[in-house]
Amino acid sequence: MTFNEILGTLVWTAAGAVLLFILMAIDSFFTKYRDLEEMKNGNTAVTVRFVLKLASQGYILSRSIVTSDDLWEALLVSFVSFVILFVLEWIVEAVLKALADLRLDEGVKKGIVGYGLIAGSLHGVGALIIGACL
Repeated sequence: MTFNEILGTLVWTAAGAVLLFILMAIDSFFTKYRDLEEMKNGNTAVTVRFVLKLASQGYILSRSIVTSDDLWEALLVSFVSFVILFVLEWIVEAVLKALADLRLDEGVKKGIVGYGLIAGSLHGVGALIIGACL
């Protein structure tokens, strides 16, 4: 590897890490609980959802990077994909609430691990679908 390749890898990695931090912070504004506080208090359901959400965002970012030659394009595609994933999550949660009275946010906050797995898997499946489109 040349110095420029190493430097490029460091810049892309740092930019991706910053974007992931920003996206996770944005996501936390829309949850009905404080992720970090709940995790610190031992809420496994929140931790499961958080980890799956982070992995999903990382997967989308990796697909954006691998399909783009331009850093800003990759970051923009990742951000737009985050918005799409957020909307998909909102729609599916609304359908689950209407059809089965399944309130994922409430269950996750209460520490019901199954709810955390469902909520997190929605992110994972959405990321796989979005990633296939990139």
